[in-house]
Amino acid sequence: MCRNVSLIFFSLFAAILSGCAQTVPVAERPQMGNLLLAEPAPINPRSEMAIARYNQVLSSTALSDEDKAELHFQRGMLYDSVGLGGLAQFDYSQAINFKPDLAEAYNSLGIHYIQQSDFLQAYEAFDSTLEINPEYDFAFLNRGIALYYGGRAELATTDLAAFLEKDESDPFRALWSYFAHHDVSPEEGQIYLATIRPSLDNSHWATTLTDLFLGVVDENDVLNSLLVGVSSQKELTDRLCEAYFYLGKYHTQNGNSGIASNYFKLALSTNVFDYVEHRYARMELNRLRERANTEKTADSATE
Repeated sequence: MCRNVSLIFFSLFAAILSGCAQTVPVAERPQMGNLLLAEPAPINPRSEMAIARYNQVLSSTALSDEDKAELHFQRGMLYDSVGLGGLAQFDYSQAINFKPDLAEAYNSLGIHYIQQSDFLQAYEAFDSTLEINPEYDFAFLNRGIALYYGGRAELATTDLAAFLEKDESDPFRALWSYFAHHDVSPEEGQIYLATIRPSLDNSHWATTLTDLFLGVVDENDVLNSLLVGVSSQKELTDRLCEAYFYLGKYHTQNGNSGIASNYFKLALSTNVFDYVEHRYARMELNRLRERANTEKTADSATE
């Protein structure tokens, strides 16, 4: 579920990254029992070459501030795609310094604030995105996620519902909206998900994930559905990153912390750095650890 939308203004970027989707076909289904295992996504050498060339271009003194802003933003996107989050965040900040009305940069910067649990800064970043461009769809998703992880689930439901309204057939949008409603009330969450389920695209493999949360299918059905139409190792790895994350969420809701933790670790192992699911798998792990520590402290206090 790749959620960063990048506008490519420079032919350099397009030329370097063209053909990135060409991957080796899947020869067989790697399995360990009922579990499909992902082959971690390799760092794309084209991305590394692109970063090096951006470095060269940015050293030019002839660039306008607007050009510098766009180049920093694009290089930041590349840094994110190879897992160099600190460098990406620096570039987004630089982009905003050069062009204070660059909505995309505020949005990307806000995502990093979420990952650092700096929710106030995240809210401000997404508010800035929407002030500059009220139609920037993914700012509603990201602000909703910030509110969700920031413990403000009721407010999150509004943003995530607004994001879902843009495409009511998308199961990923439905799931995030459901998570917020579930945090407000598990019963409300189940009713909500059942209500929006008829609008989802039945041909999309991830719709099976919504059925899992509704109790209609099991994990094997999810793993079987994600294989439908897969024609490359990259596509399989991308889908497994998504599936691992939502299976982790499913087991978290059902109190299976150990299984949930393993699924989130598997999502991280895919190296699909720019997917929402990869970005927040570590946050989910931290939440599980915090919950375990809280329960341990509570148990100690009652002894």
